[in-house]
Amino acid sequence: MYHPFSIAETFKTAWDVTKKNFLSIIIYAAIVTVVLGTVQFFSAVVDIRNDAFAEFLVFLILMIIQTYATLGLYKLVFTLMDNEYYEVDFAQMLPTMKMVWSFIAICLLLAFAIVTLNIGIEKGLENYSDSVIQNVKVLEVMLILYAALRYMFCACFIVDDNSGPIESLRQSRILTKHHLLHLLALLGIMVLVIAAGFFVVGKIVLVLFPFVNVILIVTYRKLVFSRIDVDDDVAETH
Repeated sequence: MYHPFSIAETFKTAWDVTKKNFLSIIIYAAIVTVVLGTVQFFSAVVDIRNDAFAEFLVFLILMIIQTYATLGLYKLVFTLMDNEYYEVDFAQMLPTMKMVWSFIAICLLLAFAIVTLNIGIEKGLENYSDSVIQNVKVLEVMLILYAALRYMFCACFIVDDNSGPIESLRQSRILTKHHLLHLLALLGIMVLVIAAGFFVVGKIVLVLFPFVNVILIVTYRKLVFSRIDVDDDVAETH
């Protein structure tokens, strides 16, 4: 049965997934928070400002840990969704290093593209007025937002489909092709949810960060199922 994509249904499903697996998700988020906090504490305490190699090494370690933590959450949520009625081995919830390096490659590629774009704009607009520079900066922000919407599911494809960096970018671009307005509205609602959470109960990153990622994962699955003629129950293995 074909199911068109629905923002309301997506949020409902994401909330149901979060409620059913709240304990597992929150424990994972707590462990990740402690690990990242510990690593960042040691990197702040140890003075390595005069050692370029040590700085690079710490940066690389932090990036690997943060990437592993993020993909680990994705892997955990996918596993819980797909194996709701089955026993799950701990190994099933762990991302592979191939996944980690694929996502790091994408992050470095996008960072390089943004830095190169900024340098090109600064050099190209040296002799223009401030108003022209501001207008170009607005266009740059819009371009980055557009790219973020088109490639926002690359991590999902890396974890769920074991795709490489280039393949996951291509798959995300195809998946989002006819849903930019849906995704823009979804992103706006997510920002409001995060802002409301901070305003009402303070900085509860431990809860907000996992829930936002569950929304992204469910959105990915809903879009995938909207493209094929199958039942899109998130508990069903595809």
